[in-house]
Amino acid sequence: MSVSLSPDVLSAVVSRLRAAGCVYAEDEARLLLSAAATAADLAAMADRRVAGLPLEQVVGWAEFCGLRIAVDPGVFVPRRRTEFLAGQAIARIRPGAVVVDLCCGSGAVGAALAAAVDDLELHAVDIDPAAVACARRNLVARGGRVYEGDLYAPLPAWLHGRVDVLVANAPYVPTGEVRLLPREARLYEPRVALDGGHRRAGGGAAGERRGIRMAGARRPSADRDQRASSAAGRGDLHRRWADGMGRQLQGAFRSGRHRHQAAPSGIA
Repeated sequence: MSVSLSPDVLSAVVSRLRAAGCVYAEDEARLLLSAAATAADLAAMADRRVAGLPLEQVVGWAEFCGLRIAVDPGVFVPRRRTEFLAGQAIARIRPGAVVVDLCCGSGAVGAALAAAVDDLELHAVDIDPAAVACARRNLVARGGRVYEGDLYAPLPAWLHGRVDVLVANAPYVPTGEVRLLPREARLYEPRVALDGGHRRAGGGAAGERRGIRMAGARRPSADRDQRASSAAGRGDLHRRWADGMGRQLQGAFRSGRHRHQAAPSGIA
């Protein structure tokens, strides 16, 4: 439900957002207006946005691959650039595939896969309880199962050897570079979803390397090799990942029986 207000009220909201540094103040004001049920709701939402909360957390959703994904306060906001990862996975998934989404956050990637491919068996994991609760809102109705825990640890044993596709948008920002992220990411998104640990020579943050080591150790050998895609987007972090992490992914999964994708979505 949206509230109908005079142009003067909308103009006042735009002015507040612009003064707070919102580049797309007009677009954001229209989104707030469409999400507000009353004038009081609109004022409260504008206050939260001016204070620095991500717009998606203020209105309660983000658009991702044409879907409206619920985003709760304190949950990592799905980035549009991560649609590249979803698209690469969708291109490799057949109906009925078994898919695991590690570090799922709100469940946006898994939701996009389930919407695009019929009869998926979808399993999603995150270590953050708030993210798990949010992902369940987005995935259970689509037939997905969401587990709370660290990487592969909470997955049921009967999944071993059955996974066709693994997607992972793991924490990828090296610890020393977290301070360089936009303010709203640093203050209002969970650090566990951003901080990938200390980077070593050869590319990649510790969190990514750990996930790759575990993937290589836990997957049985078989007859098909599907190499991981290189990272999406541009920038130094992506180039480091593509050069260093891409080679590690190919090596770790070379003997796996399943297809897989893994890439960071980009600078937060």
